[in-house]
Amino acid sequence: MLDKKITVMMPAYNEEKDLPGLLDRIQNAMNEWANYQILVVDDGSHDRTAQIVNEAATRMPAKLIQHPQNMGLGAAMRTGLKAAAQDSDVVVTLDADNSQDPMLIKSMVERLGEGFDVVIASRFQPGAQEIGVPPFRIFLSHVASAGIRTLVGYQGVRDYTCGFRAYKAETLRHLIQTFGDHFIRENGFSCMFELLLNLRSLNARASEIPLILRYDLKEGASKMRILRTMWRYVVTLTRGYLPISWRAAPKQSGA
Repeated sequence: MLDKKITVMMPAYNEEKDLPGLLDRIQNAMNEWANYQILVVDDGSHDRTAQIVNEAATRMPAKLIQHPQNMGLGAAMRTGLKAAAQDSDVVVTLDADNSQDPMLIKSMVERLGEGFDVVIASRFQPGAQEIGVPPFRIFLSHVASAGIRTLVGYQGVRDYTCGFRAYKAETLRHLIQTFGDHFIRENGFSCMFELLLNLRSLNARASEIPLILRYDLKEGASKMRILRTMWRYVVTLTRGYLPISWRAAPKQSGA
């Protein structure tokens, strides 16, 4: 797969505890088989996140983009995906909290080669596990996932919210061309759900592989606000039923 350029993109906000180990895990997972770069979007962190990435860049193909202030996960995803899709064949996104195993990236990229546009590391496929996740969070995620699957019915998708995904960059470019900056409008955790709804509108083919989620490995605190996030899922789902022309950003007229 050295003929394909892979960008591993991570949004990060105050991840100084988990990021060093994760960067090393990505390097170890990809050095033998991939032509890759790591892109970290620092969303206005006030810890050593940016410094850690710059230090890592001296020993691995890592790059940093910084937001001047915290703008939210969706804004960081928007920045990172637009940058990564420009000069890559494959874009992989994962959380910067070290809870997801980069060793899965090779299998995800291989699955893209079978004709899929997006491959999701899923908590709801046979063989998946959630280790160290509080029982209440597991309950909420499973209930929410079942409800979303019933309402949306995106073929091949069971996990609509996990951030660990591999995308064909060509598909992302088509998505951005179609929706403009509105390819992600949500700035919170619901942005991952929104991305899939917009991809479904373009008839993008989706598949999943099982994920072993390791919350026991993360040292930083969770940044999700559960009730707000669930409300934004409702807003995002409602918007997802609107025609593409209503969801896309207005076209800019020429000078």
